[in-house]
Amino acid sequence: MYDTTAGAAVRTRSLLGQVLVITAGALIISAIAAYALPAQGRMIAWGSLILGFVLLFAIQGTRANQGLSLGLFYLFAFLEGVGLGPTIQYYIATIGASQVGQAALTAGVGMGLLGALVYTSTFDFRRIAGIAFAALIGLVVIGIASIFFHFIQPATYSWLTLIVFAGLTLVDFARVRASAPYDTAVTLAVSIYLDFVNIFLALLQLFGNASGSRRND
Repeated sequence: MYDTTAGAAVRTRSLLGQVLVITAGALIISAIAAYALPAQGRMIAWGSLILGFVLLFAIQGTRANQGLSLGLFYLFAFLEGVGLGPTIQYYIATIGASQVGQAALTAGVGMGLLGALVYTSTFDFRRIAGIAFAALIGLVVIGIASIFFHFIQPATYSWLTLIVFAGLTLVDFARVRASAPYDTAVTLAVSIYLDFVNIFLALLQLFGNASGSRRND
């Protein structure tokens, strides 16, 4: 008799492998774009980020066509790299390339540990999806409001970002583990990619603040 539990485990491992490979490919594309095209001006950077946001909807709309969806995701990753290039280059100039690399490594290791927690726990972290999404909306509102009223310190906002996206990472890895039929390897990779980028940027802010404090001492 076929062991359905074993079969599900094999499918889950296969999906996880696909998601991680696709995500790694997207991150490499973003890194190449950020380093190869670092000084395109604010207008081009913002334009790339806005166009990338539009592509997110296109990726969701083409999930039935895995090839097209994957191509759009990699185009999105390229645009994200162009858009984030000036920010990354700023931190390279202020805190050094090694610190930027350390932030990326810390983000990767941290997400790996969160993923391991999901796969070794009996708790279904999809149950906190509503809380995590509500926290994300609150984070966005606070971020927009702080632009005008400056009521929150950047370091505090970065810590909040880490907390919120740590929760979202748990939810997204739980989605991979569940292998729900409405999720695809590409759409799941998009979620993991966005988690990484936001955690990485928050860590860059914190590393930058720490470096500035040391210089002032």
